[in-house]
Amino acid sequence: MPDEKKENTITIKKSAFWKIGTFVFAILFLLSIFLAFNGSGKVIKEIISGENAPSVSGNLKVEIEANDPVLGNKDAEVSIVEFSDFQCPFCERAYSGAIADFKSSSYFTDGQVNFIYKQFPLTSIHPYAQKAAEASLCAGDQGKFWEYHDLLFANQQTLDKTSLKSYAQQLGLDSATFNACLDGDEKASEVSKESQQAVKAGGQGAPYFVVINTKNKKTEAVSGAVPFSELESAIKNLL
Repeated sequence: MPDEKKENTITIKKSAFWKIGTFVFAILFLLSIFLAFNGSGKVIKEIISGENAPSVSGNLKVEIEANDPVLGNKDAEVSIVEFSDFQCPFCERAYSGAIADFKSSSYFTDGQVNFIYKQFPLTSIHPYAQKAAEASLCAGDQGKFWEYHDLLFANQQTLDKTSLKSYAQQLGLDSATFNACLDGDEKASEVSKESQQAVKAGGQGAPYFVVINTKNKKTEAVSGAVPFSELESAIKNLL
């Protein structure tokens, strides 16, 4: 009998150890799948980007190019450069929140600060973001970037290619030219280039803002769907 009890005790301990080991393995396995699926962890980064984050000062390398869509005074002393994703819910929150407030502010209406949009589609989690980005640039070729930009954020849940083409029709764009641009991936390299610019400037998620004094090149970065007060603080530091 003592031997039988001892054997039963050993069996129970082994069973408990096996269950604990299996549980730990399962957790590690699921974590590895999560990280592998998200590549560089963009799901985590997008979630973080939705929270208020402190601004970062420095001389971040962000090139303002001749083909960048500019809203406001092109000769403004300060530019807000936003790296954004049309399918990202936090980017829509920034569009309808901080950016809308900025456009109502004296910084914008008086011509002190302008707004520049650059593409940063998080393609690992937003399957429609890449083509939406390309479509906005195709619309820009016909002088309707900002109108198309607004339509995309207003219809964020419907960004398939058929819908992208219908938005172009709504704006009165030349459909043949727009469709050839979109179907031919004419803007894919530009979207890729701007996404690389975002990463080089420290962007780890969308939306990501770099506020630049165009005269002395000083910069401040602000991450996430922050309230306008966060952008305003950066603007004041650079004016």
